[in-house]
Amino acid sequence: MPRDLNAAILSLATAAPPHVITQRDVARHAFDVFSGAFRDYERLAKVFETSGVIERRAAMPLDWYLTERPFEERTVAYISCATDLFVAAARRALDEAGLRADEVDTVVTVSSTGIATPSLEARAAEALGFRPDVRRIPVFGLGCAGGATGLGVSARLAAAEPGSVVLLVVVELCTLSVRIDKPDKANLVAVALFGDGAAAAVLRSGEAPHGRPIVRRAAERSWPGTLGLMGWDVDAAGFSVIFDRAIPPFAEQNVGPAMGEMLAAWERSSADIGRYVCHPGGAKVIAALETAFGAPSGSLDHEREVLARFGNMSAPTVLFVLERAIRAGLPRSSVAAALGPGFTFSAALLEAA
Repeated sequence: MPRDLNAAILSLATAAPPHVITQRDVARHAFDVFSGAFRDYERLAKVFETSGVIERRAAMPLDWYLTERPFEERTVAYISCATDLFVAAARRALDEAGLRADEVDTVVTVSSTGIATPSLEARAAEALGFRPDVRRIPVFGLGCAGGATGLGVSARLAAAEPGSVVLLVVVELCTLSVRIDKPDKANLVAVALFGDGAAAAVLRSGEAPHGRPIVRRAAERSWPGTLGLMGWDVDAAGFSVIFDRAIPPFAEQNVGPAMGEMLAAWERSSADIGRYVCHPGGAKVIAALETAFGAPSGSLDHEREVLARFGNMSAPTVLFVLERAIRAGLPRSSVAAALGPGFTFSAALLEAA
């Protein structure tokens, strides 16, 4: 029988780039760029009204996205902005935990929207002041599930070495994958949804400070034959999004049973869970998750707020939601959950201190 992890979240902080872009401006420029490529553009463009996004933060100014960019230029932008966001989120989380960077034993970096070798934590090491012997664990490819999976991985590492300090940093710059040379439906949805941001958390085994949750358990569930639901295509110009329209109905039909299996393995039931803290992939995904979890319609309110103000930032988005849920006061038991490529459902059982 798996044991409880008992990894306390000592702090949780977020960061976002400075460029605020409204959905109204995005829709206006999308019409100029894409309308000639679709016979039914007016119907497809309704996604800008139904996505649930009002504004988002972007790594670059809006005009930057209106010119085709080679992969090299996108990578330069990714490394520069992602490193800055890494430092900002990590500093806030460490300050909130009352710790210095040289007290961190392990750094888990989650990012799937760019390529950097050396990875982001190495690039941020001097600015933050990590020890030369800090353990570095960069994780790529988890997509939107990365925030929940990263939380589980970090909790397992903290539990494996009691007393050690684990810093989780999740950074995604989804807007850098917007492609004006790709007039397809998936790219149009990405244009309507994507934003950029970062989140960081400090974990250590043992008791959590008042108001902070403890990660008790974590699990992932993947389904065979679903690789085409979500992910990246990669070509000479960079990443190009894969979004299948089947994602919301798939989530509605399959996440509930998967969650039930996880809860049974954790010796819990749905009646024990007072709140689901979810990655808000889009308005339809939020509604599908409410159905899957048997939650009242509209109950995922923090999710809708984050989606409206920041868009879908991929992996850090669930941690933006968790930050708000902690601030509002978590119930005794809650679950942080996200869906990502693979196709994978990732969840972490949280219990209030």
